Formats: sequence, C-alpha cells, structure tokens
Amino acid sequence: MEFRFELALCAALESPDRVVARQLGAGIENPGGRIVDVCVLTPGPAFDRRAAISPARIPDPAIEAAVGPGEAVPLAEAFDLPPDRAEAVAERAAEVGYLERERRDGRPVVRATARYPDDWVGSLTAIENKPDLGTPGDLSAQLRYDAALGLFDEVVLATASYVTRAHLNRIPESIGVWRFDPDSGDREVVREPTPLDPGAPGVEIREERGLRTDVALVDPAAKARKRRRIAERAYGKGWRPDPPACAHATTTADGRPYCERFDRVVDPGRDCGAACDAYEPAEPPATDRDGLRDARTAWVADPAGAGPRRQSGLSRFL
Repeated sequence: MEFRFELALCAALESPDRVVARQLGAGIENPGGRIVDVCVLTPGPAFDRRAAISPARIPDPAIEAAVGPGEAVPLAEAFDLPPDRAEAVAERAAEVGYLERERRDGRPVVRATARYPDDWVGSLTAIENKPDLGTPGDLSAQLRYDAALGLFDEVVLATASYVTRAHLNRIPESIGVWRFDPDSGDREVVREPTPLDPGAPGVEIREERGLRTDVALVDPAAKARKRRRIAERAYGKGWRPDPPACAHATTTADGRPYCERFDRVVDPGRDCGAACDAYEPAEPPATDRDGLRDARTAWVADPAGAGPRRQSGLSRFL
C-alpha cells in the first residue's frame, strides 16, 4: 500500500516547476541513517545553467575538485583522493559531461565543461509518507529527526488517514500535514509546514534510548554539502522505478509499473518475480521514462534543447 501511495503522490506532484524524486539518503553523520520517501526540488536562479550541464547526477567529489572551465589541471592536483578513486570519479564525471579529459606530457589532466552554479536550487522539501496513521511505526522519531536537523526547507507528512488533533500533537509543530487520496490525486492541506533554517546549525539525532538521546551537532557547511548531494541525486534519479520483466507488466500513462493480471500498480521489487504465481518471464514493457520526466517536470533530458523554465515555491503545490 505504501509503495503505491508513494508513486501516486510523486505523479500528482510533478509539474514543469519542480523536480520530484524518491528514496534519498538524508543522514549526515550516518548517511544511510535517514531515508526520505519523497523529495521535491524547486528551481533557483541558476537552475537552467545546471540543467545545461547534464541530465545525470554529477559526482560530488567532481564538484568539489580544484578544477574549473579554464586551464586544465593535472588529475592528481584536482582531486584530494587516492589515485584509483580520483580516476573513477573523473571517468564518471566525464561520462555525464561535467569534465573533459586529456593527456599532457604523458599525464592525465581534467577541465570542467562549465562552472558549477551554487544557486541552482531554490528549495528542498522532504515528504514522509504514512498512508495509515493507525500503524505509525517510527514516524514520530523520523519527523523529530527532520525538524531537529533542519536540512530541508520544509518537511511534510502525507497520509490517506483522517487526521485528528491527537495525531497532530504527536509530531513536531513545524511539520506540515497533507491528506492525500492516491486514487483521485486530491490533496488537502491539514497543516501548513513551518519553514526550517537550512543555513543554521542543526542537531542530528543518532539514537534514542529511553531517557537518553545521542545527538551530533552539524554545522551549516556540512548541511550545505549534504543539500547539494541530495539535490544532485534528486535531479539525476527521479522517482519512476523500472517496470517488471513479466508478460503481464505494462505502465500507466504517467509511468508507474502496472500489472494487467492483477489490475493494479505493483512494486517490482516485492510483488513481481518467481514468488508471484502469475509471473511469466518476458522483456520489460517499453516505457519512455525520460520523455515523461522531461515533459512533466523541470528536468531537462536534452540540455542542448533546453529552454527557460518557470520557477515555483511550495505555494504552487495546490
């Protein structure tokens, strides 16, 4: 249920004014310690400059490397990394179009194809999905983590449940709440989110045990680096999963994996494969995920043909 809810929400949030992605790591001291269900990126002033570089994620070490679009720099001087790691990062950055590579006097050198813009992200919004508030699990702890760290500009809880005052009292006041119907795509704002301050120091909750809570203080620079990584991951990844390799598989008009045998959206990683009695191995259905994403969001599939994009904030979500 939660997977189908999440994909329906992603599809409903798509617009030419933003980029939508799902399942992104948002921990800092422990990168895998917090996974955000959905992330919405709205464009900043230099969004078009970032879009013109590459439709793919640019490796963070390449962005931080001592290299620009001017004079080529020896690979060993550009990266403060072990040689094998520097080589791998440079190779990937060249594949996605951010670096150019050549050899001079027998030494590998690199040059950036463009200056990386610092202000291409307008805002980042984290959305935690919990369709059924009757089984909240670790919801309160997850939202306390987000509120204390302040990594995102705003944080929202999305649910299909009727939201009571008791539910609202169990989560931080800064967290917004949406009631979302995955069948109709309708959203009701139960509570507006309070803007957080990503530019201020944050507190990362590492572990809660009874009367003791272990935390780590996070400075603004560390938060800024993590936000850039999240933004790059969101831009490169999107939200559409690969459809299953089954004869009954197809996709919805907005690109969600769908099973004709069971007449519903499916989770390819859990619902499909040998464990399914109706599974019939076949080539995955053809689907133009890049074309859908290019047409429906601010992401640009072909930077050479990219034009100006409108910008929007959270007020445009409804």
